[in-house]
Amino acid sequence: MEKLKYERPFLKKMSAGMMDKSGGQNEFTPVTHIDAVAVKQIISEYGSPVFVLSEQRMRHNYQSAVRAFSTRYPKVQFAWSYKTHYNNAVCKIFHQEGSWAEVVSGFEYKKALRNGVPGSQIIFNGPDKNADELKLAVENDSLIHIDHFEELYLLTDICRQINKKARVAIRVNMDTGIYPMWDRFGFNYENGQAWQALNKIAESDKLQLVGLHAHIGTYMLSSAAYGVAASKLCDLAMNCKSQLNTTIRYIDMGGGFPSANTLKGAMGLVQTPTVDEFAEVITTTILSYGFKTGELPLLILESGRVLIDDAGYLLGSVLANKKLSDGRKAVIMDFGVNIMFTSFWYDHKISPAQEASQFNEEAVMYGPLCMNIDVVRENVSLPLLNRGDHVVVHKVGAYNMTQWMQFIAMRPNIVLIDTNGRTHIIRKAENPEYMEQLEIVPEHLSTQK
Repeated sequence: MEKLKYERPFLKKMSAGMMDKSGGQNEFTPVTHIDAVAVKQIISEYGSPVFVLSEQRMRHNYQSAVRAFSTRYPKVQFAWSYKTHYNNAVCKIFHQEGSWAEVVSGFEYKKALRNGVPGSQIIFNGPDKNADELKLAVENDSLIHIDHFEELYLLTDICRQINKKARVAIRVNMDTGIYPMWDRFGFNYENGQAWQALNKIAESDKLQLVGLHAHIGTYMLSSAAYGVAASKLCDLAMNCKSQLNTTIRYIDMGGGFPSANTLKGAMGLVQTPTVDEFAEVITTTILSYGFKTGELPLLILESGRVLIDDAGYLLGSVLANKKLSDGRKAVIMDFGVNIMFTSFWYDHKISPAQEASQFNEEAVMYGPLCMNIDVVRENVSLPLLNRGDHVVVHKVGAYNMTQWMQFIAMRPNIVLIDTNGRTHIIRKAENPEYMEQLEIVPEHLSTQK
């Protein structure tokens, strides 16, 4: 056996920072690479700020979530939540993994069709579906989740006009012990409105009742609430069979599973339930409810945030340091709430992207917008940063790139790192020509006086 070459050991001073007020530790370890690609290389090639997405992490998250449910329940189908992130490259990654599409607008519905999703594998949610969109969904044999009675009546009329039958479910809202209740969407379980809607559908010769749907909230920290929701949907399914002679083919539990982000105001380390915990509660409830052999419903999940949040990063640069009137330090960044909307409710982890000083300082981190609300972090403890230094903001994959704004600054490049470590632009940075292409200047304003 060949003798290994001797390597001299060395010591490197590490700083984890002082304990914060909630007993946690601040983390100053530089993040110099994402999926083995250098942060500074990405910024050099694609500019700053820039969003970066990890294909490897997305696929891993999806496969882990499917495994959590499919090892506990025999019939499971995920449907990618387009509103969470509807960039085509991202959607296609999840569709390649086997996910259907879950959409909440006509825009998203058409986007799913263009992405090659068969109409029969598109779930159409949301309270605002116009007549043309509903007609398109019926013609493509999509699953239409009815949100209110007006939509039920409109859909029935459309089906009569085109002489087609629509496959439908209703969205059900309910008391799961989490308050405030999400009772704005769908039909209420407790006051009997959900059962009334089911009866109307069963009486129609143009609507085929095939499923039940609930989406009880967002960033849910209680797995038990999903057990309550699953139980109430199972109760409706059993009543549909016994009283309406209708077999419910699927139960859609929606989404709402949290990522590992830190909510503003959270004191200490908040333990978020894992996907396995949600899976255990949901599947155990359905399996123990007494469905006959052969009538066990398909279980649909519409997860978004938990599958992509930690696959997204925002890379940015320091513009300046300032001292505020109250003595606090302020760090001004080249990105703000215009492209990082979730900073309004998360304290995102922020890491230096280069070796930094062992000294740290509490600071407020601002964006570049000329608005006082442009606060990226109200309080963050980081090493001393100089103009031109770079940072990595973690867990920004969900909602930021669908809720971002064209305000003051144009929106930046989005870069995907594929499973082989190659980088790809999946959305180009905006330019003035793009920004103005839909503007029309009246003729009387087109000449300068």
